[in-house]
Amino acid sequence: MNIEKVREILSTHGRLTTPVDSLQDDSDLYQAGLTSLATVGLMLALEDEFDVEFPDSALSRKTFGSIESIAETVEELLE
Repeated sequence: MNIEKVREILSTHGRLTTPVDSLQDDSDLYQAGLTSLATVGLMLALEDEFDVEFPDSALSRKTFGSIESIAETVEELLE
């Protein structure tokens, strides 16, 4: 799984008010300060890093709700 890479991208592009290092993989990123605008930048950075494209069906609060859910979605897109 690409959890560490997702964490790295999140720390650079997520604009969180809580340090990424202090978050669990299943922590709520929106409670940690993720905004809808930051989600767009995060998505674009993930697409660039993993050479994937998030389909409209994956553009949801659920997908970007935690580090774990982001990593799982990226894994599915890589298959």
